[in-house]
Amino acid sequence: MKKTCHLCLSAGNEVMFRDLEDYHRGFNCFALALYKTGSTGLAEAEMSTHMHQLIQTADPKGFMYCFRQSYGMYFNHKYHREGRLGEEHHFTMEVVGYHHTVAAASYTLRNAVHHGVTPTPYAYPHCSANAIFRREMGKFLDEKILPTRSYSKYIGRRAEFPDSYKMTESGVFTRESVLDIPQMEALYGTPRAFNFYMTRKSSEEWEAEQKKDGNPLQPVNIQLIERGVGMQDITRMIHFESGKANYRKISDIELCTELDKLARERYGKHSVYQLSLKEKLEIAEYLYRVRHIDEAKIRRCLVLPRR
Repeated sequence: MKKTCHLCLSAGNEVMFRDLEDYHRGFNCFALALYKTGSTGLAEAEMSTHMHQLIQTADPKGFMYCFRQSYGMYFNHKYHREGRLGEEHHFTMEVVGYHHTVAAASYTLRNAVHHGVTPTPYAYPHCSANAIFRREMGKFLDEKILPTRSYSKYIGRRAEFPDSYKMTESGVFTRESVLDIPQMEALYGTPRAFNFYMTRKSSEEWEAEQKKDGNPLQPVNIQLIERGVGMQDITRMIHFESGKANYRKISDIELCTELDKLARERYGKHSVYQLSLKEKLEIAEYLYRVRHIDEAKIRRCLVLPRR
């Protein structure tokens, strides 16, 4: 029997998605894992250091194993890396009841806002916020769909997927073809209600509403939804709900893309994973002293250990 679950996988001290291709491949692996395990996808958000997934499944461990195995193999091959990608254990939370599900879905879709990456969920491309009530919300741009024979270039020749999955010319499955968008739209009811939840601030009132579901589960809030992600400043995340973040600062994807290009062109390496500690520290010193980039960002993008 399927249960609704929120899953969170953290990369620990690393960056899980280093460039646009990684984000696309990550979602494709998510889609393939859904199909392989007979699971249903509801909402998701891929951040540079972790990902949140709201799915209906009878086997959450099996689903996560399928995702981690396929994406980890891709990532290690691309960056000439070895070992398990991500922390040893992922976080799983069962979701029961209407209010509990709305809160879990909303916090998942608003994750980029809470991490100070974008001012609204709609400005973040690596989550399913723009797939829900898409046309009613005025999002009419459609990317060209590839013929099925071209999919293998982006997911491998042995990948199995249903005929309903459609892939854009960017090499990523459309969220509308992978996720149960009708179920999500029925959950929120109207575009106006959906927009309300995408901008609603965290509050005790929101947590109290979830008790109406009559289940003994802990109400969903930022602390709970981020339990699978270490070293998070919850106070700062709540502060970002008001749109008070520096959105012009260099992002992880921008810095990682730049660093991997530097590793190839200046040092003759495949990625930062092949750089020596001395080379990494030289680069880190420049980024910190000259470009004034945050130390934590430098360390995770260069794969340097935390102090």
